[in-house]
Amino acid sequence: MSLGLYLHIPYCFSKCRYCDFYSHPGERGVPEAYVDALLRELSRFAPERPLQPDTLYFGGGTPSLLRPEQAKRLIDAARPMPGAEITLEANPETVTEESLAGFREAGVNRISFGVQSARDTQLRTLGRPHTAKQARAAFAAARHAGFTNISGDIMLALPRYTEAEFDETLELIEGGGATHISAYLLKIEPDSAFGKHPPEGLPTGDEAADFYLYAVEQLEHHGYKQYEISNFAKPGYEGRHNLIYWDCGDYLGLGPAAHSCMGGRRFYYPPDTAAFLNDTASPVMDGSCGAEDYLILQLRLRKGLSLDAYKKLYGKEFSTAQLAFVQNCVRAGYASFDGRTLALTPAGLIVQNSILAQLL
Repeated sequence: MSLGLYLHIPYCFSKCRYCDFYSHPGERGVPEAYVDALLRELSRFAPERPLQPDTLYFGGGTPSLLRPEQAKRLIDAARPMPGAEITLEANPETVTEESLAGFREAGVNRISFGVQSARDTQLRTLGRPHTAKQARAAFAAARHAGFTNISGDIMLALPRYTEAEFDETLELIEGGGATHISAYLLKIEPDSAFGKHPPEGLPTGDEAADFYLYAVEQLEHHGYKQYEISNFAKPGYEGRHNLIYWDCGDYLGLGPAAHSCMGGRRFYYPPDTAAFLNDTASPVMDGSCGAEDYLILQLRLRKGLSLDAYKKLYGKEFSTAQLAFVQNCVRAGYASFDGRTLALTPAGLIVQNSILAQLL
């Protein structure tokens, strides 16, 4: 059974206007005390021997605010398996060729840049602190530092969005040597700055769906095969860490607001950095991961849900009513079904929540 390790780095320069993740804006680095706290939790979960995860993911916040030597301490303590995928999320304005070479030397072998748009006016609207020029420079620096597994994020259906803006952003990321692209619709979260003061010029739901389908088509055309609702990769460059989530594997998340699922049991750390630093916040149990979670997560993947695996793992079979609904989805162009595997099409992924509501 694969194990994924997630290390949350909550520090960042500034809060993007769409972001509702737990983070600390106004920071220029990661305190040594925070790295020590993560090391403490690592040893708590693996007191006798290192965890040896199959994947290690530095998420945030802005993990590229770590110094390479801090990342090395954490990687060395976790002792990932040989050939493990070790990902660092990075904001373009926070990296240099020197820092990226340091991360590479520390053991990071996959870098993920939050680009979002190739237009500086849009980046300012989003509250992103980088420019398109800095994004291009970051990709070039990553290649020079020896990275061959590079991901870039594109945000779709932004204020006053056009297909041309998507094309420009894809050109920047593809031209930067990306082997993986995450492309996802802007979601207005209630607790974000956009939630409190929505921007003008947001596309309608139908327009957003059209932008999504256009993105899927263009990404496939450029050799990025869709393997999950928002993720596209060149062959062999699918994100292994997130696949552990979607396949209901074991993953351990360390840091404030980090979530875990180990042995079918879910738990999380309270979103309180001070308590995490002071060792006064124990993980909170959050129920179990079962058949319903498996169905939901598998239907995010283009490969779909294997009914044989569903039965083998959870003893579940589709009812006559569920099978009739599936056939309706197939006729509507929302799904494919060969009697053994149910997979949603791009059009079906757009209305995935409605489909799941019916299936469940």
